[in-house]
Amino acid sequence: YSWVFNEFPYFVAEDSRRFISQETGNLYISKVQTSDVGSYICLVKNTVTNARVLSPPTPLTLRNDGVMGEYEPKIEVHFPYTVTAARGTTVKMECFALGK
Repeated sequence: YSWVFNEFPYFVAEDSRRFISQETGNLYISKVQTSDVGSYICLVKNTVTNARVLSPPTPLTLRNDGVMGEYEPKIEVHFPYTVTAARGTTVKMECFALGK
């Protein structure tokens, strides 16, 4: 999974505020800023066939009234009961919390 910002070839780079889940394809942006405003397109690439599929654009805008409401904290991901891994492999576990 990767995400295009505004137009190709400007890809979203992961950093301390942006994360792309390779499990779900979701793009997470924390502490949204004016520079994040724009159009986002998800790109999925099959690494075997090199086939690509693009989502329709999703616009991100900022509210002008400054009101987002109160949200109680919650964890958004449902975890598996167990995670099994072979010795020496890499395991990635993702946890996302939302709210104030």
